[in-house]
Amino acid sequence: MARADDPQHPAASDTWAGNGFETLAIHAGQEPDAVTGAVVVPIHPSSTFVQDAVGVPRGAYEYARSANPTRTALETCLAALEAGTVGLAFASGLAAVDAVLRTVCRPGDHAVIPSDAYGGTYRLFARVFAEWGVEYTPVPLDDLEAVRAAIRPGHTRLLWCETPTNPLLSISDIAALADLVHSVGGLLAVDNTFATPYLQQPLTLGADVSVHSTTKYLGGHSDVIGGAVVVSDPGLGERLRFIQNATGAVPGPFDAWLVLRGAKTLAVRMDRHCANARHIADLLVRHPAVAVVHYPGLPGNPGHPVAAKQMRDFGGMVSFTLRGGQDAAVEVCRRTRVFTLAESLGGVESLIEHPGRMTHASVAGSPLEVPADLVRLSVGIESIDDLVDDLTKALDDHQDP
Repeated sequence: MARADDPQHPAASDTWAGNGFETLAIHAGQEPDAVTGAVVVPIHPSSTFVQDAVGVPRGAYEYARSANPTRTALETCLAALEAGTVGLAFASGLAAVDAVLRTVCRPGDHAVIPSDAYGGTYRLFARVFAEWGVEYTPVPLDDLEAVRAAIRPGHTRLLWCETPTNPLLSISDIAALADLVHSVGGLLAVDNTFATPYLQQPLTLGADVSVHSTTKYLGGHSDVIGGAVVVSDPGLGERLRFIQNATGAVPGPFDAWLVLRGAKTLAVRMDRHCANARHIADLLVRHPAVAVVHYPGLPGNPGHPVAAKQMRDFGGMVSFTLRGGQDAAVEVCRRTRVFTLAESLGGVESLIEHPGRMTHASVAGSPLEVPADLVRLSVGIESIDDLVDDLTKALDDHQDP
């Protein structure tokens, strides 16, 4: 449990002045070093820490798997950014997902998951936890009646939500989903990777757990792998912390430091990501080679009203389908130059990919299989003129005859 008098896990709002998001991102958990006055959190590579007496650790640190001062700074910052009580950092986004499932679910339990979910999350449910006896039902989470029908009172322990989803950018009403699953005693976990805590804070909307791949926007520079879980309930936080320590999927101090550095500029980067994505979505809507554009910032998008209600802005991710089908989609991916052909997302550079053959290959043949003609864009912070020119040229070469 985070407490103001606990140097290892300080409370998320009691140790600094200022509550603005940008202020918290720069200062939460990041007080100047007490010994040297350094304004940047030090990287502590030590695997072990001296004890002042047998069983009396200094400053609550004894072994770096259990806690590390650099990681503590990151976890404190993340808890503040998500308006939570307990923040936990992990070695990857999937390690964070795994920790939540291990904490909440037991053999015989049931989970509801999105019918449009990240392939790695689906693989974890389908290939790992299903073999452990955890059942799951994929449903479109923007259809509340479908969610209600999928919930099994007495068995559904977890509703797993992505909003926006990966890769179709569907939007779910977090508050409404929380009410549904809470009515049967279950928990709502929201993968907040695409939105980031700058654009959306699920815990303030009723969710029990907010999860991130910090590899993406929080890190922001495509140079680190990491994950995070933030909760409001201290008891749930302690259960998660036990799993974190017991399984050991923690980030190293340098990885934690990189994410902490990225978080400092999250707000200004997201403003640019969002502005650029709006321009790209507008271009795609007008282009004759494009069939459908998935972007919640478009007024005609089915998820736009809910997104406008629960998000600050609409994010930097855009996906679309081509009138020319799969071959055209693959060719557009091949032809861009400023948009780099690569997996992942959320870095300062723009990326383009074919989900069916890349990030979502693991859901091929499943109920979550993505359209073969789908292209996903992670819109970066480059000059918008260069991005528009690059994508326009790639599309112009493959208009449907």
